[in-house]
Amino acid sequence: MLRIMEDMADFTKILAQRTDFDDTDREWLHQLVTDWQVIADLSFADLLLILQMPDGKFIVADQCRPSTVTTLRSEDVVGKEVDEELSGELEAAMHSTSIFRSTVMRSIGRSTVCNVYAPVRHNGKTLGLVVRETNMATRESNGRYESESINAGKQLYEMIPRGQFPYHDPVMNQRHNARVADGFIILTVDGIVRYAAPNAVSCFRRLGSLSTMQGQYLSEVGTQLLHTNDTFPESLPLVLSGKAAADSELEANRSAVSMRSLPLYDANGRVGAIVLCRDVTELRRRDVELQTKDATISEIHHRVKNNLQAISALLRLQARKTKSEEVKKELAEAQRRVQTIAMVHEGLSQTADEVVDFDKVIPKLLRMSVNLATMSDQHIDIAFDGSFGLMPAQDATPLSLVLTELVTNAIEHGFEHKDSGHILIRVHRDGTHLDVAVEDDGSGLDAEEEHGMAKSSGSGLGTQIINTFVTNDFAGSVHWEPRDGGGTKVEVSINLRAAQAQ
Repeated sequence: MLRIMEDMADFTKILAQRTDFDDTDREWLHQLVTDWQVIADLSFADLLLILQMPDGKFIVADQCRPSTVTTLRSEDVVGKEVDEELSGELEAAMHSTSIFRSTVMRSIGRSTVCNVYAPVRHNGKTLGLVVRETNMATRESNGRYESESINAGKQLYEMIPRGQFPYHDPVMNQRHNARVADGFIILTVDGIVRYAAPNAVSCFRRLGSLSTMQGQYLSEVGTQLLHTNDTFPESLPLVLSGKAAADSELEANRSAVSMRSLPLYDANGRVGAIVLCRDVTELRRRDVELQTKDATISEIHHRVKNNLQAISALLRLQARKTKSEEVKKELAEAQRRVQTIAMVHEGLSQTADEVVDFDKVIPKLLRMSVNLATMSDQHIDIAFDGSFGLMPAQDATPLSLVLTELVTNAIEHGFEHKDSGHILIRVHRDGTHLDVAVEDDGSGLDAEEEHGMAKSSGSGLGTQIINTFVTNDFAGSVHWEPRDGGGTKVEVSINLRAAQAQ
């Protein structure tokens, strides 16, 4: 039945071939394939979306396998051309404004299959066909559950040609939280439970409902579980009544059930609804545990920051008491390094995970380094070109120390006898590889040697810190060279160990 077409095995690419479709047409088809899983599951059938290409050939643009029964198609058929022998049937279905049924039974493997076509209608035109491939073996000896499920799937399927499915206001928040296999309820137009699948009954039992659901208003069954002062989502009444396509959650008896309502329509209006149910009690319990864990981690980072700031304050007090200028300078350097680590932990304390937005943290750190290193009558500007992106503490802390040491080094050795200056940080990131260049318009490397000062690439403590972190922590390299136009340029090339690629 199907023949492969090269370079077309992607829904978006196939859709792009139809240049006559506008954006609303494409969005309608995207919504359809996002929501049609519920039809496949209720119908116990495979679904294929078929589009006619400009050359007249019919192509399978997307497929949906049921999760409630064994699929007829284990192989991927997206991008395949439908055999020409079906062209007449497909053309007739395309010109139909309602469900079109094949008069011929076909075979897929060892299964006898009946094809039914639903023209996808939108804004007065037919965009394509949804083919429901039904294994006739699934229609033998059905009980109440199977019959109710198949009938509900049929009603949703018949809404496609009328432009009633997918819904004009699609449910986006919890689209996959409630599934057919987890339980479903069939409501009448008045919101009375006509049928409740066993798993749906179990969901409400866990919420504390002991009443027989069938014949009851679902809204009453649900609201009876709530206490006087309980809060509930605004969408809950819409879901329990089945009056709109919406989703919500009902919490009671220390349990939680996610629900989604799918109104059923015929040609004259709404005739009832399907409500999908899923017990999400354990998921919500884990969410609470994760939130507690995140809050604990955040509090730990906050306390570490406070402790480091306390150490920084002690170093500052010690520096004030000493009479040695050399000791004061060394204590000030130690205080700056401790404060650098403290600010990284401050950034981590404000996020739910161990990842920090480095572009928000590093400007504050480097501005602090500039303020500490400059004399009162100096004015040094610092600017950035490029983005660091997100990175975890494992990378953020040592990288922060490297950059603050480079900036401090530039100020102390490049601008010692200058009233003003400029430092530029250039950043280029490719996944986990990071290249950083720190450029200053100071005296340059040669001037440092002439004045007997320690060369920037020498053996001072700051340089040792830079080399240690770059080579040992990041398996990278650091290179000092004269900057074009005067000054110094330091190039750092590192491999981030745990950072997320941006």
